[in-house]
Amino acid sequence: MKIGLDILGGDFAPKATIEGALLALKLLSEDQKIVLIGDQDIAKQYIEQAGEDPAFFEYVHAPDNIGMGEHPTKAIAQKPDSSISRGFQLLKDGAIDSFASAGNTGAMLVGAVFSVKTIPGIIRPAIATNVPKIKSGFGILLDVGANADCKPEMLPQFGLLGSLFAEHIYGIQEPTVGLLNIGEEEEKGNMLTLGAHPLMRENNRIRFVGNIEGRELFDDKADVIVCDGFVGNVVLKLAESFYVLTRKKGFNDAFFDRFNYEQYGGSPILGVNAPVIIGHGISSPEAIKNMILLSKSMIESNIIEKIKSAFN
Repeated sequence: MKIGLDILGGDFAPKATIEGALLALKLLSEDQKIVLIGDQDIAKQYIEQAGEDPAFFEYVHAPDNIGMGEHPTKAIAQKPDSSISRGFQLLKDGAIDSFASAGNTGAMLVGAVFSVKTIPGIIRPAIATNVPKIKSGFGILLDVGANADCKPEMLPQFGLLGSLFAEHIYGIQEPTVGLLNIGEEEEKGNMLTLGAHPLMRENNRIRFVGNIEGRELFDDKADVIVCDGFVGNVVLKLAESFYVLTRKKGFNDAFFDRFNYEQYGGSPILGVNAPVIIGHGISSPEAIKNMILLSKSMIESNIIEKIKSAFN
């Protein structure tokens, strides 16, 4: 197993990414290798300064970096020696089994679609994230940013992608699927949700439980919640603020602690032909560690082949 990690992606790279890789290394077996993609001289220097042996990792030298503000498509095309471009080339060639980065989200999406490509039968890939539940555990919310505008027929596919991920990565048996909407009644909503609702209701490959409102997002009504990427990204950013606000207010709560993005590491792009994970731009070493461990779980579960089979 070879887990590819972009060590130049993120606001605190390469220090945070390399420290996260060192944390993850302690939890991996000898045949599970982390491939550090970036400036290998800097990487080895950081590892030696941490008192560890650089030989524990594999390296692919990619000295260039795609900045957070760069145009994704142009950057991928014009910077072949960037860590993200090189990572996707390795993934396409089968030299690594997964690729994760806390770098430019748009470049990660473009790179995934144009290198390993979308799984046949899937209209558009989706980005998924975890949603803590008030009692215990968490659900899956998607899309949270890959597709700002969606067609109704895309949302049932998101429901199936989320269901497969919930089942095979997190062990949620027969996950239920809800459609995020402004009311429970099926006649409510905008053109997208009104069009998607009957398609989801008639889809026998998902356990559709109907519309759910924003106030029901954190209860047990649905294990998988689907929406377009515009709404999903707004919900994600709002949810992320809960943890920060409780800390600013000076109190600790076990439920709100589970909104800490570090626990989940990153968000997978579901629907492409290889495991690809996008990390938060402010990813800490703990977040990087968990992003690597999620990569490992996606490889071990053979989730990509399960998705391919479901959409074949």
